[in-house]
Amino acid sequence: MSGTRTALFAAALLIAGACNMIGSLIHDDQVVARVGRARLYRSELNKYIPDGVSPEDSAGLALQYINSWATERLYVRMAESQLGKDEKNVDQELEAYRRSLLRYRYEQNYINDRLDTLVTEDQIKEYYEAHREGLELQRPILKVRFVDVMSDSPNYREILSKLPADGGQDLADLDSLAYISALRWFDNSSQWMDAALLAREFGTDYATMLSKMHDGYIVFDYEDRGDVKAAYVFGILRSGPAPLDYCAPGIRDNILSERKRDLMKKLEQDLLTNALDKKDFVIY
Repeated sequence: MSGTRTALFAAALLIAGACNMIGSLIHDDQVVARVGRARLYRSELNKYIPDGVSPEDSAGLALQYINSWATERLYVRMAESQLGKDEKNVDQELEAYRRSLLRYRYEQNYINDRLDTLVTEDQIKEYYEAHREGLELQRPILKVRFVDVMSDSPNYREILSKLPADGGQDLADLDSLAYISALRWFDNSSQWMDAALLAREFGTDYATMLSKMHDGYIVFDYEDRGDVKAAYVFGILRSGPAPLDYCAPGIRDNILSERKRDLMKKLEQDLLTNALDKKDFVIY
């Protein structure tokens, strides 16, 4: 056996031995790795290994975690040996992070306890009327039905012909056929959809997509893949103020965000006022 082959064989034995050792270690209650005085214990390693994986996968995941654990500690040890005293002093940063984290957690608890999450339709309408000028459409929106179906499907033609169905048996038939034959299917005929989101379904930009619209249909035939993507457009708005029903989810989020900001302002003011009253906060 040549020297190169001997070395490769030895390396393979070492790797196999390491995997066997790691597979054994994760089942033994003992130290599984060490970097200087730092030790990685079996219990910590086991938390990283999901239940039900094969012994081979367990060994691979264990080695991955051990290497990551060791690398982090080797970095820290190198940094401690190479950085100057001032560079290693992280007390201020740690304290600032601690204060920030405590403040965030308290604010979340405060908001969760006091935030009124009920937003009525009248409140949404009132907000819409007050901000109508700022709710201009940035892109066209559409009401559509969309389907992606193989062109050799026996139901292909019928599905496309029934896309404009306005109810009744035709719509029921469409839903059944699309369910059993379509690669993808959704019905947004009663709610507005951003043209850019629909364009993603076709794998193009919305301007190109809309240029393909004819008699209400948008059809892309992917001959190389054998499928056809089609949408039937029930309504389209290209510009102007966005309709209320399209804006409603965003308006609700805005109302809740404003309530959160008001709560935070009140909290900050109350903290300052109470501290001043108790002489716990003094300005000299």
